[in-house]
Amino acid sequence: MPTRSDRGLRSRWLAVIVLSAAQVMIVLDQNIVTIALPAIREDLAFSQADLVWTVNAYVIPFGGLLLLAGRLGDLISRKQVFLAGLALFVAASVAAALADGQGVLLAARFVQGIGGAVTTAGLLGMIVTIFPEPEHQGKAIGVYGFASAGGGALGSVVGGVLTESLGWESIFYVNVPIGLAVAVLAWRLLPNDRGVGLKAGADIIGAALITSGIMLAVYTLVETERYGWNSPRTIGLGLAAAVLIAGFFRRQSKAAAPLIPLRILRSRNVAGANLAQALMVGAAFGFMFFTALYLQQVLGFTPLAAGLAFLPAPVVIATVSMALAPRLLARFGAKPLVLTGLSLMVIGFLLFAQMRADGSYAVDVLPGMLTAPLGFGLAMPALMSLGMSDSRPEDAGVTSGLFNTAQQVGGAVGLAVLSTVVASRTDGLLAQGHSTAEALTGGYRIGYTVAAVFAAAGLLIAVTVLKVRKAESAEPELERVA
Repeated sequence: MPTRSDRGLRSRWLAVIVLSAAQVMIVLDQNIVTIALPAIREDLAFSQADLVWTVNAYVIPFGGLLLLAGRLGDLISRKQVFLAGLALFVAASVAAALADGQGVLLAARFVQGIGGAVTTAGLLGMIVTIFPEPEHQGKAIGVYGFASAGGGALGSVVGGVLTESLGWESIFYVNVPIGLAVAVLAWRLLPNDRGVGLKAGADIIGAALITSGIMLAVYTLVETERYGWNSPRTIGLGLAAAVLIAGFFRRQSKAAAPLIPLRILRSRNVAGANLAQALMVGAAFGFMFFTALYLQQVLGFTPLAAGLAFLPAPVVIATVSMALAPRLLARFGAKPLVLTGLSLMVIGFLLFAQMRADGSYAVDVLPGMLTAPLGFGLAMPALMSLGMSDSRPEDAGVTSGLFNTAQQVGGAVGLAVLSTVVASRTDGLLAQGHSTAEALTGGYRIGYTVAAVFAAAGLLIAVTVLKVRKAESAEPELERVA
């Protein structure tokens, strides 16, 4: 007969699964659109230049609001903020599915980004609070790690199946039953927490500075493909974003109740994990984006076939992050997993960089499709553990928001840089008289090579900055950046 302790443990695991399901839905929605872009373009008469805003309209508010949303969870209630964000995300998904024009779709995607930020900002903080015990926390982070990493890869699979069978609108409608189920279960399973209170200070000035700074930075980056990196517009907006972000950190050093207590950033593990993750995710965004295009535009795959071609990635990530990584984390600690994972990602991207215009899935895609996700599945749970390692209970929401912000900004920066490099190389090859397939493939090869450089830079940071001991014996300690 189950004891009260057994029932409590089971309830906590169900809560983690519900939170991870929410993360899958949010992350999946970032990538599910990629496969559907050609269908959206045809149906709503998007130009090629404007089509990218179907993605960017979501990414900009998502990246900009994570820190504020995480802090609000600490001040008010992580459960209440989570449920409010979930409701907004589901409502915006319905609006996107019903969109009959470009403006409506882009506005709905913008609101989706807001809802996604509010929903996910404090998820990791809630999970480490639900499972403070090291023996369970590693497994819980592994489940959440799959939700974060596998959800992105799964988005391409689901997007292909839904777009071809039910139309592009279905990629937004699918959020409704998932979101409602998550909301009902979360209401019942998540503990009723109470934040420290708004009187403790939401730092409105700091929130305005960092939110506007990050949103402007992401907007500037995603527009570089249109205006170029050296244009006065890009340089001017980039400097303005830098001034806003610098003003935020100056504000944090003086504010009585800062949005981000700077003690969080003095931890070598937290700082190193966030930087390494940003580079890793920037490389992974390019992998998802360019592989989907290579499969459809060069190899001639249908959206359904292209989506199914990504299936090995979530399978590998699920196996590694939920079954293998927690055991390795407990035995060897986080740093060895990060180093191994990032090394495998470098190898995977270099394998992709060998692709050919007359290539095949088995030779040119599958080896990298197995190797890079294997590395991602190992590294992501370990980085999550490090990213939350020195978080105090009252700061768990904002620390979680910081980790997610690094992920989103890293993805935006990575995709902007890689897209610019790929477009420049492709245009150069076309001007030299190469066929469209050869030019596209040449561009993608350069993109994957730069992605490998990103992963290698993350590996270098992990080697030089991270200072960890074995997870099962380590106590949280604040190691200051030298």
